[in-house]
Amino acid sequence: MSAGSITAESLRAAGHLKWTASGPGLLGACAAEMDYGTAPPVTAALAEAVGKNLLGYLPPALATSLREACAAWQRDAYGWDITPDDVRVLPDVIRAFHVAIEHFSRPGSAVIVPVPTFTPFLTIPGLLGRRVIQVELVKSGGRYVYDLDALARAFAEGGHLLVLCNPHNPVGRVLEGDELGAISEVVDRYSGRVFSDEVHAPLVYRGHRHVPYAATSSTAAHHTVTAVSASKAWNLAGLKCAQMVLSNDDDRARWENLGRLATDGTSTLGVVAGTAAYRGGGTWLDGVRDRLDRNRRLLGDLVHAYLPGVRYLPPEGTYLAWLDCRELALPSPDLAEFFIAEAGVTTVDGGSCGLPGRGFARLNFATTEPILTRIVRQMGAAVAVRNRAAPTPEPRDFALHTMWGEP
Repeated sequence: MSAGSITAESLRAAGHLKWTASGPGLLGACAAEMDYGTAPPVTAALAEAVGKNLLGYLPPALATSLREACAAWQRDAYGWDITPDDVRVLPDVIRAFHVAIEHFSRPGSAVIVPVPTFTPFLTIPGLLGRRVIQVELVKSGGRYVYDLDALARAFAEGGHLLVLCNPHNPVGRVLEGDELGAISEVVDRYSGRVFSDEVHAPLVYRGHRHVPYAATSSTAAHHTVTAVSASKAWNLAGLKCAQMVLSNDDDRARWENLGRLATDGTSTLGVVAGTAAYRGGGTWLDGVRDRLDRNRRLLGDLVHAYLPGVRYLPPEGTYLAWLDCRELALPSPDLAEFFIAEAGVTTVDGGSCGLPGRGFARLNFATTEPILTRIVRQMGAAVAVRNRAAPTPEPRDFALHTMWGEP
């Protein structure tokens, strides 16, 4: 889809979740979807599959092709030399997380979750009867880092499976090799396990490099299961296809004992799309990364102009911005509710990402520059009105206009 054809109205009319879930007429910046469609090789592969009526159960040959394509991507993109046999197919990263808790961690043990985090990492363990130990990420040199002492205490208190999200949702950190090595030493000291969510790995910006956690050492490989997918980078989340990468013999044997209840459900069309993305979607992805890079920088200018008092550090990876709104002193404890009601913009409230996220908002900037500008302008105007720093604007009709017109 060309930039000129993407408007808020066209995205609403198409029915995208980000643009319709919270109510009519809102500007969507919440769910982790991009507004750019997907790569032409992916759409072509899907059209061919539909033309062949490949709409039934997943054929083994297609699953094999996906495993081969995923392994080749890991090798070529990150230097992680894995075999296709170590790539296992699952419907999504949440299923992979479920499987990691149920089958790859000590029964009844607590799950260690660095916070702030992707909300399901806090809620899924409880649904499986597990306790969550939150470990707060700390700031050092202007970047979020792991508090290794706090991590060690979490293991000592009964934690067993560590959720490692890299690149990190929502703060956007891309962990470096020495950081991953230090984390691995703590995990190994307590005979822990790691669930490494690397779904945003293809979305890392210049000056940073994704390092697969399990590739850092034989020690890390021994205690890790890794979840990857083409879903975020190529905008395929609704097609239900992810991969879990195994990296040690114990986990390979354990996988063979899993039942269909744990492993079934991957979509045939999702496998077709994921294979095409890994094999032929690189050029399109390069263009998308450049576009996102411009947007993450533009967002800094927009925040400075329209949201004074908000602190924003451009992410090193992902298309998610973590906005520190604590100095705004807004009356609503739920910032998402405030920005929906007063600005007509959907975001994710930071409080849902763990206690350290209170006063923050997660904003998705994977849209066009005009739409991103409208989003921040409307948020800024709502804050100004609330703080009596500007006169009340004219009545808003978010479905048709912004309060300033198109930028």
